[in-house]
Amino acid sequence: MSSFWSIWITVLTIAVILGCIYLLWACNKNNTDVSEGESMGHSFDGIEELNNPLPKWWSYMFYITIVFGVVYLLLYPGLGNFKGLMSWTSSHQGITSLEQSKQAVADAANNHVRVQYDREMAQAEKQYGPIFKAFADTPLEQLVHNEEALKVGGRLFLQNCAQCHGSDARGSTGFPNLADNAWLYGGDLATIKTTLLNGRNGMMMPKGGLPIDDAEIPGLTEYVVKLSGRKHDEALAAQGQASFMKGCFACHGMDGTGNKLMGAPNLTDTAWLYGGSRGAIAESIQQGRTGMMPAWKDILGEDKVHVITAYVYSLSQEKSNK
Repeated sequence: MSSFWSIWITVLTIAVILGCIYLLWACNKNNTDVSEGESMGHSFDGIEELNNPLPKWWSYMFYITIVFGVVYLLLYPGLGNFKGLMSWTSSHQGITSLEQSKQAVADAANNHVRVQYDREMAQAEKQYGPIFKAFADTPLEQLVHNEEALKVGGRLFLQNCAQCHGSDARGSTGFPNLADNAWLYGGDLATIKTTLLNGRNGMMMPKGGLPIDDAEIPGLTEYVVKLSGRKHDEALAAQGQASFMKGCFACHGMDGTGNKLMGAPNLTDTAWLYGGSRGAIAESIQQGRTGMMPAWKDILGEDKVHVITAYVYSLSQEKSNK
């Protein structure tokens, strides 16, 4: 906050407090010779005004409220840029990276600054850490059958993963569906955990890097449509097959089934990360595609990732068992 706004807020706050004090004093001061409870000598619309000052207990409550407000403003931040006498703050401000967050926590501890968020996180770790440790000590093959662990994993998923993959884990354009059996890198427990721990720098579909010209894009698009088993123009798809063999096969395979080692999508199924319409396919060919899955190892820790792995794996198993 700039110095101007800090001073502005401070002056206004102090003025309001002083105004409240004056108002209470004026209301409790006896400015008339009329005794308490007697008429003030005038009425309006049949309502006569009596000399009834504020009850003492009511006035005292107002004064106590003002004192509380002053003490609060002295102890905690809120009066402009004044940090408060207790060195308290709700959270670290202006943090843009995990490294900055860790450094801010360390600096706060060294400078004896009370950060409410850090204290709550420490308390949560003390209370729930042993629970996650017990889950982490359980092999994933067993954890996927632990209903309580799956519920915990589901809540962690909603808090951290649903922003991209959706609350139902079915993804959206550019974000994989985790509830089917189409896996870019493999859907076994070990691979899922590796993906969550270390993240993925998705295979880049090169923009304009394919050895084809724009005139070949319609035919290549039609051939990809054919690979997925849909109705297609056979003559145009035949032209596209020749274009496919110029370079696409290196990642997607000769038969278009993809390559899990590279994260290259399978083009023969119905799972489309960026859309399976002819327009979306042509756009992917012409403009390229790329994606990135962040690493959660340092954000959530291995114990929580272990539980989320079991939950994510269970989603695709439910699909395959239906």
